[in-house]
Amino acid sequence: MRDRDHDAPDQAQPDDDRGQSGAWWRSPDATDATGDERDATPDERDATGDERRPRTDGGTDAGGGTDTDDGADGVTLDPWGSATVGDYENLFREFGIEDFRAVIDDVPAPHYLMRRRVIFGHRNYGPVARALANDEPAAALSGFMPTGDPHVGHKLVFDELIWHQERGADTYGLIADLEAHAARGLSWDEIDEHARDYLLSLVALGFDPEAGELYRQSTNDRLQELAFELGGNARFSEFESIYGFDGETSVSHMQSVVTQMADILYPQLDEPKPTVIPVGPDQDPHVRLARDLAARMRYFKVTEAYASFAADTAELSLLDEAYAARETWADDPDRPRCTDAADWLADHDVAAELTGPRERVVEKLRNAGMEPLRPRVRLLDRNADPEAFDALIEAIDGEKRVFDAHVDTFELSRSEAADLAREVELDNGGYGFVAPSSLYHRFMTGLTGGKMSSSVPASHISLLDDPEDGYDKVKAATTGGRSTAEKQRELGGEPEECPVYELYAYLLSADDDEFAQRVYDECAGGERLCGGCKEQAAELMREFLEDHQEKREEAAELLADLDIDLDVGASRRGVASDAD
Repeated sequence: MRDRDHDAPDQAQPDDDRGQSGAWWRSPDATDATGDERDATPDERDATGDERRPRTDGGTDAGGGTDTDDGADGVTLDPWGSATVGDYENLFREFGIEDFRAVIDDVPAPHYLMRRRVIFGHRNYGPVARALANDEPAAALSGFMPTGDPHVGHKLVFDELIWHQERGADTYGLIADLEAHAARGLSWDEIDEHARDYLLSLVALGFDPEAGELYRQSTNDRLQELAFELGGNARFSEFESIYGFDGETSVSHMQSVVTQMADILYPQLDEPKPTVIPVGPDQDPHVRLARDLAARMRYFKVTEAYASFAADTAELSLLDEAYAARETWADDPDRPRCTDAADWLADHDVAAELTGPRERVVEKLRNAGMEPLRPRVRLLDRNADPEAFDALIEAIDGEKRVFDAHVDTFELSRSEAADLAREVELDNGGYGFVAPSSLYHRFMTGLTGGKMSSSVPASHISLLDDPEDGYDKVKAATTGGRSTAEKQRELGGEPEECPVYELYAYLLSADDDEFAQRVYDECAGGERLCGGCKEQAAELMREFLEDHQEKREEAAELLADLDIDLDVGASRRGVASDAD
């Protein structure tokens, strides 16, 4: 879940953005964004950890489990790899990442990265946005693997953390040093050097370490305790499926993954709250596994039912339809029977992928016979001890039915039942985790085209670069311009394909959308030529680096006063593992 500092994938714009008359990051009409159905009940999804039900018309709501990571454009989302993302829209379809346009109207004073669609996707960010808007508890966390210098690509995540902190979220920045040691094979002395540089840049850009928290994985005892507990609910078979781990993967590397799961849930140790993890899409496997583990750690699972039998999400979607149509098939619509619902569903047309679920639910309905088909909220005992389960039963008011391993309530809504279950869990020693949310930003293209890589100095601008070197790198960058000035004036440039324009949109325009739009329009319209455009960008980059490095010097004094160990190498022994 940290921001990768090696081999960021190629930048590419979604197909549906290329045809816009304005900048590619410009927000389209609301009707083009993801529909309301995808974000209809985020609170209920948070409460249970369940994904959305398939729709009976053949579509699917946002979801995505941890059973496969090979999908969009043939891409494997690998947190330690260098895969490219050819079409960000495919990530919505293949991995269940949701379009950020669906929630941006709920975000108070959106950051320019949100407005320009640099932040393009999310997983269930709605609860975080609403918490910020209502001054309710929320948190933001992201981490950095210290294997090289922090560069302008990392600044995206720095900015996202700082923006959330400024809006009242409890904010955490962490150094993923265990991961760097286990997965990249860096020595502790190397890690110490890079860790300091990341923290200095984060603080220099505006992170308030007194209001937030900075920590290292290797020195955080509470984190390690949580990682141990989470490890009891993680399985090697999952690591094989999600990450491709095998018999050659070191145990330390696997342990570092469990530690990252603990990082993601760490902001909720003292209080469950909506928590967002800003990352690139390559880190999505970590987010999904953390969401699964958060659900597995819960005492109770809150779901829905219509009768005494259990139903999966696909079966529930069919029961929804049957119950809604009961006026057409039930002898007594106020007391419809399961056997009559089975007869109706058996003859009801459904999408091909729901044929199997229909067969299963029809059989369950027939076995239930004359039992009434009646909606209820079900609270399942997942990990509770007898005392906690008894406390839950006692806490549920109104009509209820108690079974050996679950309670059905007929008067509480699903969100009310989820709140009650969390309250009982916390009172009885549980964590009560809220499923973590995430934000996904586009990858920056390398200045030389292709990937932005820490191992290729010319492809990126380090936040530690001499300002004159930063100037020279921009001047030497590849552009999206035409082969001649004449063709540029005639046809216009291609800012969507231009690493220099990305610098304007992601960094150099800062909060000035009008300036970013003007650069885009002048380029696309043929008024702006590449030489002058690069000169302006290079001067702005030089100014940014000069200012940033002055602030880093000021931040050094503040960092020295913080309770964070920047000399771990002096107290740890061992040999760095071979990188997997």
